[in-house]
Amino acid sequence: MSKSKGNVLYADTLVDFFGVDAVRYFVLHEMPFDNDGIISWELMVERMNSDLANILGNLVNRTISMSNKYFEGVVRDGGIKDEFDEDLKAVVLEEVKKVSEKMEKLRVADAITSIFNIFRRSNKYIDETAPWTLAKDEASKARLETVLYNLTEAITIGASLLASFMPETSAKILSQLNTTKRELPQMNEFGLYPSGNKVTDKPEILFARMDMKEVMEKVEAMHTAAEGTTEEKESPEDDGIDIEAKAEIEYEDFAKLQFQVGEIIACEAVAKSKKLLCSKVKIGSQVKQIVSGIKAHYSPEEMVGKKVMVVVNLKPAKLAGVLSEGMLLCAEDAQGNLSLMVPEKAMPSGAEIC
Repeated sequence: MSKSKGNVLYADTLVDFFGVDAVRYFVLHEMPFDNDGIISWELMVERMNSDLANILGNLVNRTISMSNKYFEGVVRDGGIKDEFDEDLKAVVLEEVKKVSEKMEKLRVADAITSIFNIFRRSNKYIDETAPWTLAKDEASKARLETVLYNLTEAITIGASLLASFMPETSAKILSQLNTTKRELPQMNEFGLYPSGNKVTDKPEILFARMDMKEVMEKVEAMHTAAEGTTEEKESPEDDGIDIEAKAEIEYEDFAKLQFQVGEIIACEAVAKSKKLLCSKVKIGSQVKQIVSGIKAHYSPEEMVGKKVMVVVNLKPAKLAGVLSEGMLLCAEDAQGNLSLMVPEKAMPSGAEIC
């Protein structure tokens, strides 16, 4: 890694893109006890999509959604078992032992792999039992209840084990299942989830899939800005700031951008981010939510009431898991100080900037 080349990955920046628990998972899982690890934007996005969004997030969402669709959210053990159930239980209980053994040897990455083996086996169990097929036959109702109960129990155990590594995610899963975290001694038995318990009506998306191209475009823009800032800081004696010129564009390209005056009516810090503020910006008759990396320069209280210049037709994106629907225009000096661009004269909210 080289700071001058702009390829250093800072934890704060990763959190702004992916959220705290996703970064926790990546760093702990990709850094083996006695080997080198690899960190890259591409691998982070890949893990986010495959492990967190698909293996874990999709499993939780499908299980809760099927419970609501077929049994109004009530999870019961129907008592109708088959060979798939026994294999699921055996794998879950074996992985619990492996997690304990790996942590005794401080092999955190291996322990996390064992936890995700529970989620992988649960996904396979869905394919094996095909709940959507069982739901078509009234005579299979008790069997379907058993399948969804076993899935809920397996997820409960996996989420409880996950608490030490991804505490926020663990808490969200257990809350949606309407249960509490199990302690390790309670995980040597399968079937402790209370039969007849009711899960949440609307499952929350734990991790959203990310578009690799969009992420890499943002990273490239961030690196370009960082390189320009480095060059500026090397010449503090200059009266002005010279930044690297970008390629010329046609007027039609510029005309695609829509700038308007907005008024900030509410603002708060984004949880678990050292850089981000989330502002509610009134633009004419509408209100947009905009996330900005200006927490080091403005407090939420300072932001409220300001008239600002806004790019209003920027494609919405999530930063640290919070949706942003535009961009506030700022200027930056050689020392990295930011200043919001504000109208020189009093202008109404929604006024077009041209």
